[in-house]
Amino acid sequence: MGLLPLNYRRPPYVEKTRSSSEGAKSQASINSGSDNADKPTRSLKSARSANALGIPPALSFDKIIEGGTCPPCTTRDFMNYLVYVERSAENLQFYLWHRGYVKRFEQASTRDLALASEWTRTMEDEAAMRIQKDHAENLRRDPKSSMVAEVFQGTDFEKGSQIRMGSFSDSNPFSTPPATPGEHEDLSDFVGSNATSYRIQVNEAFSSAGLKAPFTIQPFRKEIERVIATYIMDGAPRQLNISDREQKAVLQALAYTTHPSAFRTISTLVESELRRQGHPNFIRWSICNGNSARVLFARVLGVGLVASGLGAALVITLSRAGRGYRALAAIVFVLGIATLIAGYKGMCVVLHGMHHRHVRPWELFMADEEGVDEAKKSLDSFGSSNSYEEEPWVIRYKRRNIIRKIFDREVWIQEPALRQIQDTIFVQSVLCAVVGAGILTGVFMAVPGGNFF
Repeated sequence: MGLLPLNYRRPPYVEKTRSSSEGAKSQASINSGSDNADKPTRSLKSARSANALGIPPALSFDKIIEGGTCPPCTTRDFMNYLVYVERSAENLQFYLWHRGYVKRFEQASTRDLALASEWTRTMEDEAAMRIQKDHAENLRRDPKSSMVAEVFQGTDFEKGSQIRMGSFSDSNPFSTPPATPGEHEDLSDFVGSNATSYRIQVNEAFSSAGLKAPFTIQPFRKEIERVIATYIMDGAPRQLNISDREQKAVLQALAYTTHPSAFRTISTLVESELRRQGHPNFIRWSICNGNSARVLFARVLGVGLVASGLGAALVITLSRAGRGYRALAAIVFVLGIATLIAGYKGMCVVLHGMHHRHVRPWELFMADEEGVDEAKKSLDSFGSSNSYEEEPWVIRYKRRNIIRKIFDREVWIQEPALRQIQDTIFVQSVLCAVVGAGILTGVFMAVPGGNFF
């Protein structure tokens, strides 16, 4: 495939900073000029293009979601990253469910579809005004508690049941739980007592929002109740990181209809967060071909080689050896600086030479029966919370000694676009190393000999 331009820069790390007000502005700008919010708008797809983020078209968000990529950049890999590293997999789980729901709703041909009319933008604006009015009334009645709410508005502490600080890391998968996806799903188990249980929970959510329970004869109503109980209501196992106002707005819409447009308030925000934060961070993380122990080892090795080169050049300079012998240190300088630069970007040059990567900690034990079950669960749209701390592999991996982690099992990188990025970074590292080695060698060549021994 060749190389990318030599001025290529890997995707920058994107912090999770969306606030409620920022989300509203983003949603307004994204949806402007479009009446069909169930399909991604052109402005959202083009926002912060792949080139601007350092992501080639072959690894674009849409390409990954459509299944047009190879490991380690598939939808499953993206989900695993959100589960074990970024801990925000509920976004992708909801996005994949909503994407499949829109298709199924559009393809349905039952008569009861007439009962699920579209949630128009006019209705959405009116609902937003009512919520704003209620908020102002609460502020007038109880200014102290409202002031506290304003302080935490748009933060992860806005609702006590929804604390998702999500400290992100490029290499450490051990922390608090995350989430996963599923597009088409067998809802045959969602009957009887399960349906009744979800309906009770959902009716309580509607009641707490000051809304009446919706008609149950609308199409897909049972599935919508399950979505509310899984992603939207307070205390949901995979509760989305949305503000209180956004939650009330979508509940009002879902109390009126089961049409996909009812999710307009949150679907665009979730997709925007995936495209602008989750996806770039996933590509940046995927570029790293070694685990944290191997990358640290590579950096230490790079520093050691540079130090050895300096020591050798200094000894030769102080000796009676000819000036030309000092140039031999340039070889060690090149190796050390290239290894150090690549290690700084999360790559091990030895693994790169074979286009290999370390198997991720959760992948090491996928052959076990428990691991296979957990992998399947991570691709379900509905289920329990995305916590992984109780999975068997966590303890087993922590018990591995550092040497074994450095030389963990390796697999070949199948995705050509990812190999192309890594090749480019390797060439950049070598070129920088050549320049750095040339400068250091030139300095030692210019210094007069010591002739001490």
